[in-house]
Amino acid sequence: MSCSVCKSCGNRKPQVQAVILDLDGTLLDTERGAKGVLREFLAKYGKVLDEDNKRLGKTLKESAVAFVNDYQLPMTPDEYVAEIVPMYRQKWAMARALPGADRLIKHLRRHGVPFALASNSLREYIEAKISGKQGWKESFSVILGSDEVKSGKPSPDLFLEAARRMGVDATQCLVIEDSLVGAQAGKFAKMKVVAVPSQSEADCSSIADTIIHSLLEFHPEKWGLPPFDDWVNGALPIETLSLTCHHIGGHLYEIKEDDDYILPTQAAGVYFGWAEVGYNGISKVVIQIGYESGPSAMRKLQVCSVDNELDQILDHVLQLTIVGFMHGFTPKDVSSEEAIISEEDKSIAQSSLDLPMFRKCSSRALDPESCSGFTVPDKREIDFRLISPPCPANSVG
Repeated sequence: MSCSVCKSCGNRKPQVQAVILDLDGTLLDTERGAKGVLREFLAKYGKVLDEDNKRLGKTLKESAVAFVNDYQLPMTPDEYVAEIVPMYRQKWAMARALPGADRLIKHLRRHGVPFALASNSLREYIEAKISGKQGWKESFSVILGSDEVKSGKPSPDLFLEAARRMGVDATQCLVIEDSLVGAQAGKFAKMKVVAVPSQSEADCSSIADTIIHSLLEFHPEKWGLPPFDDWVNGALPIETLSLTCHHIGGHLYEIKEDDDYILPTQAAGVYFGWAEVGYNGISKVVIQIGYESGPSAMRKLQVCSVDNELDQILDHVLQLTIVGFMHGFTPKDVSSEEAIISEEDKSIAQSSLDLPMFRKCSSRALDPESCSGFTVPDKREIDFRLISPPCPANSVG
């Protein structure tokens, strides 16, 4: 098997002494909220957001100039910034940590690994974004914003300065990024780069040393860093994700809650948990989360029952409680139309969901008697975003 860590390392483990993390889209799910702000902002001027217009990873100043020009807005870039930043601040306070982010931060701190936060955001904005995340600010060895160096990403300035402040040679640093400009900055700094791209930033995959689709897939030992010790028989406990879906005609759709989706962008992989289907009660399930192939890049969700209790779910509302992670995908698997949930996946899920460390994540699973049936919402209330065929082993026709 070829080395999965980098393209030129052979079988040697690269020796990394420090880690440099991006913030937006890597540790925090701020980008989804940002798109909502941009849509709201443009609507005031009779404009519609171009979802394919990429500005991820750029500094606010660069984005402001491009935004005003692209949409021919009646204002200067400075006026745009003054109007939109207060709108952003409201969303930053509600931004969720991406799966595996809190775990990684605690792990690096516990093992004394120097690690920095280096973002194209201004230092003031970085502080605002992480202020609600307990323990984050004091955990980083260095926090660095684009206003503290000559040039932001894709210039290597941020990463080189972070390495200098940590007292580590740049070539011994590992960068974890989600954007193309961030991956470019890491390579320009002669650092190793792990990309955790959203589907819209897949371009960064071509220059990174390795690609993962969630921080839950990150294996520190591949880079000579202390390994995680929280895996249990092939399963990883995760912070609970609870979402509501509607199963219609063999397809599964996530229903927005509070005008937003629960599943973050970087959550591709094979998970497990429970599914409640109204009066049919609770069933142990394996959940495969991927993407539709093609230009739409829509999220794809497939659920397979472990205990064969999901016999009739057509036109029912499902409450999914996801509590464990098993493995990620190869790039081919992520966009594959084929079901890849294996019997081994089901076996791991079956045994794991009987363990207290997983059961404690779901109060509903602990007390099935408390579960009440769900009312199928009006189909006009459903935003069709997650699409998948039913599991072949549990087809409902």
